[in-house]
Amino acid sequence: MQAGYQIVEFEEKADIYVINTCTVTNMADKKSRQMIRRVKDLNPNAILVAVGCYAQVAKEKLKEIPEVDLVLGVNEKNLIVECIEKAIAKMKEQKESSGELTKPKVVSSNAMEIVSNVAKQTEFVEFGKVTYTEKTRAVLKVQDGCNQFCSYCIIPYARGRIRSRRPEWVVLEIMENAKKGIKEVVLTGIHLASYGKDFKQDIVSDISKDFQYKTEKQEFLLIDLLKEIEKIPEIKRIRLGSLEPTLITEEFVQRLSKLSKICDQFHLSLQSGCNETLKRMNRKYTIEEFEKATKLLRKSFKNVHLTTDIIVGFPGETDQEFEQTYAFLKHIKFYKMHVFKYSPRKGTVAASMPNQIDGNQKEQRSNKLIELSNQNEAEYQQEYIGKQIEVLLEEREGKYLKGHTTNYMVAKVKTDENLENTLQKIKITNANNLELEGVL
Repeated sequence: MQAGYQIVEFEEKADIYVINTCTVTNMADKKSRQMIRRVKDLNPNAILVAVGCYAQVAKEKLKEIPEVDLVLGVNEKNLIVECIEKAIAKMKEQKESSGELTKPKVVSSNAMEIVSNVAKQTEFVEFGKVTYTEKTRAVLKVQDGCNQFCSYCIIPYARGRIRSRRPEWVVLEIMENAKKGIKEVVLTGIHLASYGKDFKQDIVSDISKDFQYKTEKQEFLLIDLLKEIEKIPEIKRIRLGSLEPTLITEEFVQRLSKLSKICDQFHLSLQSGCNETLKRMNRKYTIEEFEKATKLLRKSFKNVHLTTDIIVGFPGETDQEFEQTYAFLKHIKFYKMHVFKYSPRKGTVAASMPNQIDGNQKEQRSNKLIELSNQNEAEYQQEYIGKQIEVLLEEREGKYLKGHTTNYMVAKVKTDENLENTLQKIKITNANNLELEGVL
């Protein structure tokens, strides 16, 4: 928009298409390629830009797709407009020489090399104001990269090592969103728990001066960033994206519980409830350590809801190992579980592991966990009938206004009042279809 371009819906004919590709699974790769080819049907002469993770790790494959004109890596997204301008200039040159307006194929060969080596990237690339905002909520990326190298995951190769966004930029952007009426901010990252661990002492010293921040350990970590965001008066809620359970220590939870705006919903990435499976996954904790983290959170946050990710059918997962996972999940009783069937990702250790699991077996295990998740969610919601809870009302659906509680339950209230983007106390009268319903 700032460069004079207008964003249109995907179904509309456009002159330029930017496809932000994903590569987390082989299926994601396939969908990225399918999306690229769909553009040809919409406008054969459009300029097509492929950016993101798949472009980062598979630029050679993208070269083979004739529809693609520009390939940019994860750190080159800020070059999109500049590269498009070059493409348009070449189109004009072709028109002048041949009288026909065609796609500038020469741009493709020039642009294919704009994919830097993320393994050598040591600082967070500042793209400017890139917050994703909804009507009431802003989602802000504060961290990139991952050092974990889980055996099933391609992300460290696609996104590089951990890099944290400078806190002064984070706070400034949140303050600007707050002035626009945003009341809730969600912090996200590839490995959010590692925020600040890459800051060198000279950076920490600068941060200390900017925020009048004092620390004996010479560090500025996620909890310190949260403390600074807490000071922004217009922001009423701070929500955290997915966290590694190893972050949840007694010290962290003690400091976290002192912040009044932290939402009492935490997504702890588990992946398996069996220690042997976790070892093969190269996860850095045991189920005993994970359970300790859940107890710390439940002790400090009265109405906390815990959610998680689970992978079923990981190579070598026996029936006994799956049953251990099921029993552990039933014991922890998450509010909600996001269940994924393991998909081999070429280039990862797990893809070449023996004892790959049959698709039907994965489906059965997935269904069993989804059923448990739905049961847990329904039971949790029944406990709130008759109680009064605070809801951030976000959008209207017919006669109802719908929003979320601090622990991320969906709640709605029937009203004609204009109460969008306000915090309201609602008395819950009913719970069905995994939603709460109440009255003001």
